[in-house]
Amino acid sequence: MTKRDLVVRIAKETGLIQNSVADVVQKTLDYVADELARGETIELRNFGVFEVKVRKSRKGRNPNRPKNEVVIPERAVVKFRAGKELKERVEKLNPKKIK
Repeated sequence: MTKRDLVVRIAKETGLIQNSVADVVQKTLDYVADELARGETIELRNFGVFEVKVRKSRKGRNPNRPKNEVVIPERAVVKFRAGKELKERVEKLNPKKIK
């Protein structure tokens, strides 16, 4: 599902104009991104938690030249933990039906 698909679906179900729905969806995503860029945590009840974690520095290797070690610096990454309700819905999914 793309952002456009989401906008169309919400507009159909609510009867709102797609432009208005697109603005709200985009603003929501902008606010989430802004908070994460500041290092804050976003908690959406029953859906999940987005949080910024620091990945430690580590040594890596180029598969083409495995003798050469490269230092990968520490960096901030976004992690997502699914909420209880989302976990339960996904657990009901038949793994054979997943693409």
